[in-house]
Amino acid sequence: VQLQASGGGLVQAGGSLRLSCALSGLSRRYYVVGWFRQAPGKERMWVSCFSPYGRNINYAESVEGRFTIFRDYAKNSVSLQMNALKPEDTAVYICAVDYRPEFSGDPCHTDASEYNYWGQGTEVTVSS
Repeated sequence: VQLQASGGGLVQAGGSLRLSCALSGLSRRYYVVGWFRQAPGKERMWVSCFSPYGRNINYAESVEGRFTIFRDYAKNSVSLQMNALKPEDTAVYICAVDYRPEFSGDPCHTDASEYNYWGQGTEVTVSS
């Protein structure tokens, strides 16, 4: 299983970016996808998650209403549309999946320990 994040860059405050996470090596269709971010000198923070069957989508309070997570089942990819960006959104954004044979219910994890595969991250810098 491999995850490749892309789409990061430098943007002014108030601007937008769309991050993508390409997933490969997944033989099963259903898995939990999450986005995390890690700012310099800070701990990794959960940003958003998308449940295996799409019934649960959650966002951290700090990004609610500004970020939207999308999932393309056909292309095996997940995107994170980020609008109204703020300098405090500056971080390396990392996608992750919880990939397992089956799920109980339709979970959407906020805890990093629930994810078993991680991408390398893409850097987002928001200037004031």
